[in-house]
Amino acid sequence: MSKPAPAGPGQPPRIIPRPDHSVSRANISKNALKVLYRLKDAGFQAFLVGGAVRDLLLGLQPKDFDVATDADPDQVRDLFRNSRLIGRRFRLAHVRFGRDIIEVATFRASADAADERAEVELDQHGRILRDNVYGSIDEDVWRRDFTANALYYNIADFSIWDYAGGARDIDERVLRLIGDPQQRLREDPVRMLRAVRFAAKLDFTIDETVATLMPELSALLSHVPAARLFDEFVKMFQAGHARRTFELLLEHGLFGRLFPETRRELDGPVAAKFREFIALALANTDQRVAEGKAVTPMFLLGVFLWAPVRARATEILSARGMGEPQALGIAAGEVVARQQSLISIPKRFATPMREMLALQPRFERRKGKRAMSFLEHRRFRAAYDFMLLRSRIGEVDPEVAAFWTEVQGMSGEERAGAFEVRGSGGGKTGGRRRRPRRRKRRDPAD
Repeated sequence: MSKPAPAGPGQPPRIIPRPDHSVSRANISKNALKVLYRLKDAGFQAFLVGGAVRDLLLGLQPKDFDVATDADPDQVRDLFRNSRLIGRRFRLAHVRFGRDIIEVATFRASADAADERAEVELDQHGRILRDNVYGSIDEDVWRRDFTANALYYNIADFSIWDYAGGARDIDERVLRLIGDPQQRLREDPVRMLRAVRFAAKLDFTIDETVATLMPELSALLSHVPAARLFDEFVKMFQAGHARRTFELLLEHGLFGRLFPETRRELDGPVAAKFREFIALALANTDQRVAEGKAVTPMFLLGVFLWAPVRARATEILSARGMGEPQALGIAAGEVVARQQSLISIPKRFATPMREMLALQPRFERRKGKRAMSFLEHRRFRAAYDFMLLRSRIGEVDPEVAAFWTEVQGMSGEERAGAFEVRGSGGGKTGGRRRRPRRRKRRDPAD
């Protein structure tokens, strides 16, 4: 049964002394400790806050260490020469140590657009656009999203301050919103995506009240800037829990708000194969993350849009009578353009993704110099990996997949033989023999 979190300010924290919790300075970033101690020594309150405290209590190694303080952003900047202020909705200080960035936020109070001192701006749906209202730690906690993210580690005595029952919810592995769930989701609809991301990453259950509201309020995601949704897409699908994230997005009625054309194909005639294709790609992405290998959003975006692109390419082929590569290229451009209105895909990902999809028919051609030159194409490797996934669901003949796998390990001469390319030069593609250059005839009169 759902247990509502405490609803607002006025409630003192439960202070958990150092002997009663497992957070150790040995597991906290040295740079975060430098920031915490310098703030403390300057007379300010300094707390490690949010996901770092949550992860440390769960025995995980945090990726980021965020600090909360009663120092305002300008005071933080004065204390740290290696800092800069960022943000419009929230003014924050980023303290940089080489590549490592420690984010320092000033305690904030609840948004109140009537307060003349406050920088508060809401849209017509209640979503907060700007909200710089500074306050105390007792006010700050009620602005945070989930109870599990609202724990404060005090560098002064190494205790944890728990206002909203976050320690209990971490023990129970429940994601619970602080305050009225409907209001909090309306304030920032991205919290629905964050709930899915945390549930997938931490193996938590989403609180019953929140889970019931998510399909109802999912349309609010259409009011979130497309660029921000792209950032959330990357966080959700490149953290090593992509497959579970996909399942939860479908379960809670959110996936179709991000990828409507893909969602329709998941109920269409190719649904079974397409779901298998997506599942294989997501599992492969999670494996690469676990092995510390690079992943790119370009590939998964291509996976999600493959069925809509193929469907549109089929329509173009029947209507215009052009070649399949050209039809796929046009279809990919159209589908991506429509997708951009929901999730803004940067050009550095959109362009190679379209090329990767349009190159798929070239794997069917295995003879001649042009086929062999495909190995040198700048998108060959991504297109090849994509083709291998297609072969696993029966879209590509296994012999075709085996051929392209084998030729990559061949010598030049062996490769020329495999592609049936004749010519000299140690297996190079060769070319037409040049005709000898004709000497210009001299006029006998010269």
